[in-house]
Amino acid sequence: MRNEHVVKQMVKETKKNTQQKGALKGIEWWQLSLIGIGSIIGAGFLLGTGLSIKSAGTSMIFAYLLGGIIAFLTFTALAEMSVNDPQPGSFRTYAKLAFGHRMGFVSGWMYWISGVLIMSSEVTALSIFTQYWFHQVPLWIFAIIYSVLALGINLLGMSNFGKIETVFAIIKMSTLVVFILFGFLLLCGVITPGTAKMHPGTVFHLKNLFPKGFTGWWSSLIFALFSFGGIAVIGVTSNELKRKKDVSKSGITLIMALIFLYALSLFMVVSMVSWTKINEEESPFVTALSSFPIPYLGTIFNIIIISAAFSTMVGSLFSITKVLVSLSNDGDAPESFSRITKKGIPMRALLLGISGLAASIIVSFLLPSTVYEYLTTAAGVTLIMNWCIILSSQIKHRKTYLRKEGKHTFKMTGAPFTSYAGIILIAFVLVGGLFRANERYGLFISLGIIFIIFVIYTFLIGGRDKRVKRKDDVI
Repeated sequence: MRNEHVVKQMVKETKKNTQQKGALKGIEWWQLSLIGIGSIIGAGFLLGTGLSIKSAGTSMIFAYLLGGIIAFLTFTALAEMSVNDPQPGSFRTYAKLAFGHRMGFVSGWMYWISGVLIMSSEVTALSIFTQYWFHQVPLWIFAIIYSVLALGINLLGMSNFGKIETVFAIIKMSTLVVFILFGFLLLCGVITPGTAKMHPGTVFHLKNLFPKGFTGWWSSLIFALFSFGGIAVIGVTSNELKRKKDVSKSGITLIMALIFLYALSLFMVVSMVSWTKINEEESPFVTALSSFPIPYLGTIFNIIIISAAFSTMVGSLFSITKVLVSLSNDGDAPESFSRITKKGIPMRALLLGISGLAASIIVSFLLPSTVYEYLTTAAGVTLIMNWCIILSSQIKHRKTYLRKEGKHTFKMTGAPFTSYAGIILIAFVLVGGLFRANERYGLFISLGIIFIIFVIYTFLIGGRDKRVKRKDDVI
């Protein structure tokens, strides 16, 4: 009996030491916030906001504020579930627990497919902007180079990946903060523009606010949500935290930082230059600064946009790899994708992400540019639709799990009404996308993607589950 007691004590100590070592390998909450910033702020914001401003005028600022509110509601719903009931599969596991195996399967593959398409759009932007210096080099060569680099960074492991994404995040944040300070000094009269005439008093004139009416602003809302689309990476990466309860602190800090940076930087853009001079062919930040004698302005912003797009691509590859491992562990993907190397890297899941990226790059060269734009828009829409699943899961999860356990380490203020409000606001944004052709087709394509995932589940996974259930009933 004494020996048995000693053995139990040794096992207990071994588990304790293992947990302590695992904790030491984790990341701090602020590192996760920076990883989120590195994964979210991409070429879509630094470059793509020109199209939104062209449609919505200065009211685009309010679109980003509303987008931030929706993102905040979605994340706090995910945070409540993550803190009170930690699950390795994050949002897709909560969907499975709330609505059954089918919804977990659909949510996971929705995220994976949208992640691949987003990576494809980022690597296309990277190739185009790199060609700014190397005109004779074909785009596909740059696409291969950036894909290999993204794979290499993910092969370095969580610790090094976190450090690299942190550096990229600091570059992006510093750029936007410097731009905001520059605009503030300009508004205060400390800096005098070269040829530009600023009219800060007319920035929020009603004519500037809604140049194409309410429907123009409504249709631009979807772009604002796209700029917050990667917040689920916080849930996917939360298992790497030293203290799991810090996930709420990390995500809330991330969203507040994004709202601050997005809203203030856009305010400075429309303060420094008339919204009528902004177009989708040039970064609105470059347009705003073009009146000032800044040497190598185009080159500087080219480098910044490249770093932004690349870090978003790297973060997307990391997050879809984590989701694929979770799908594999649940039997929703081949078992081989959950196998990890001695360094803890899910090599096959990572390679499938790169293969998906390669396939989408080939498609981007074969399809007409407009059709490819529909696909990338569909990726963003699919990602946003997954937010509805997260919010719905929180409503169901709170009833069936959190109340049953009686433990509320973190509570979502106003839930479940805030989750209902988030779903209604997302539906409102998606309906607004119907007013613009690209978003309308993107919405229909995303619905088609979701339908195909449902069909695949019905024929491949659903049939297997029924056979297993019948076998268990017989036994």
